[in-house]
Amino acid sequence: MPPAPVAPSLRAPAGAVDSHLHLVGSDFPLWSGRVEDPADEATLDTWLTRYRAVMDTLGFERAVLVHSILYGTDNTLTIEAVRRLGPAAKGVGLLPDRAKEKDIAAFAKADMVAVRLNYVHGGVLSWAGARAMAPMLGAHGLHIQMLLNSHKHIEEIARDVPGLGVPLVIDHLGWPDLSLGVSDPGFQTLLSLLAEGLIYLKLSALYRLCDAPYEAAAPFVEAAIAANADALLWGTDWPHLMLADAKMPSAAALLDAFDATASEDVRQKVLGDNPVRLFGF
Repeated sequence: MPPAPVAPSLRAPAGAVDSHLHLVGSDFPLWSGRVEDPADEATLDTWLTRYRAVMDTLGFERAVLVHSILYGTDNTLTIEAVRRLGPAAKGVGLLPDRAKEKDIAAFAKADMVAVRLNYVHGGVLSWAGARAMAPMLGAHGLHIQMLLNSHKHIEEIARDVPGLGVPLVIDHLGWPDLSLGVSDPGFQTLLSLLAEGLIYLKLSALYRLCDAPYEAAAPFVEAAIAANADALLWGTDWPHLMLADAKMPSAAALLDAFDATASEDVRQKVLGDNPVRLFGF
């Protein structure tokens, strides 16, 4: 269970967007191939109440819900959560290779803004499948979101990125190996794509990279800000599913860590202007 929310040192600005979180609920069927179960058996409405408390405490007014692999390709929970949150929410879902245009059209109608592929935990969509799907995504105003390790995967996809034709959003700072340093070739390739305006990058989930107060990740965040602050996003990654060896974080501490690296202008871009523009709020 995530801890009860506490106030950050500085609340998010008016209209701010939490660009990455997940929701769960015992009233929706779990995928048989999941690697864990949610923290408790609370319903979606209970989890929505908990998340609204996080939003209110941190100051976020909008949210982007990322469908969890715990539910496989059944996006019903995330679509319903977006519906219940109303105009303040958008969704990111899972579609398999060779998904049909009717599936993408249904996503767009349900305020889903992207499909996600996952190179870290595995998933249902390959890079080749995402590339093939890109024209249909673009036709319906959707983009691609990807979880990868920059030191393992970015070189594999980098040459394809300029020709995608839709935005590509990389999660969790590219999930780099911090021990390799900012000069790691993979992270440098990621920064180059960012600087050229070819990708968006989420400055989320630092707790998966290092322990609080997340100072070890600060040089990576600062390098991303220097590369292109107009293509950065931030999210809580609440309620911090699939922790593995990471320690359960405080969302306020994660926001404080970002604020320690960002000027007021950058903060407004990352928490407000950039996600509003990308996600169509």
